Amino acid sequence: MRKRFLLLGLTLWVILAAAGCGRESPPPERRSEPDFEGTIVAVGDSLTAGQGVEEELAYPALLEQKLASAGLRYKVINAGISGETSSGTLSRINWILTLKPDIVILETGANDGLRGIDPALMSRNLQEIIRVLQGRNVSVILAGMQMVQNLGREYTATFRRVYPEAAREFGILLIPFFLEGVAGKPALNQADGIHPTAEGYKIVAETVYPYVVKVIQQHRKGTKVR
Repeated sequence: MRKRFLLLGLTLWVILAAAGCGRESPPPERRSEPDFEGTIVAVGDSLTAGQGVEEELAYPALLEQKLASAGLRYKVINAGISGETSSGTLSRINWILTLKPDIVILETGANDGLRGIDPALMSRNLQEIIRVLQGRNVSVILAGMQMVQNLGREYTATFRRVYPEAAREFGILLIPFFLEGVAGKPALNQADGIHPTAEGYKIVAETVYPYVVKVIQQHRKGTKVR
């Protein structure tokens, strides 16, 4: 009798084991990619790249987070290059287009000013960049800059005018001053007095945000801000 029960138990174990072997293991769970409705490319110099802070603390990453929190599913690509002038931005405009942007936030010119480059050249570069982008149906938001006063009143005034003039000519949105609320405040800037800290970049993201939302709303209505 005992042998009969042992044999029965062994037979049952073999049957269950065979059934288990024939059952496929469930596939590993896949993490789906975010379903973005558009792409924003943040173009600029070290102020966009986030020199001195981690990339996730620079304004493009903070902007993407802020948009997501508002239900605006836009990917924000950081295409900033430290040290770049407006001429450098123009030279890589075709590469920027390979990123397939719907919107470009154009922040350039600070290094032109710091190097004393003729504002007329910067103006021509900005206009050509905007012309190329608009020719590819990309909406442009232009980030205005201001220059330090030690370069002279005439130079700084001419420099400042370049941005609103370009915005008017091409009918694009202008952020009057990209570093509004940050420039000149030691607590919000790194030791060099030029590049924002992580806290400073939070303010920059807040400054840029409403302009981006306005363009996105236009896109959703089927009309692009140009």
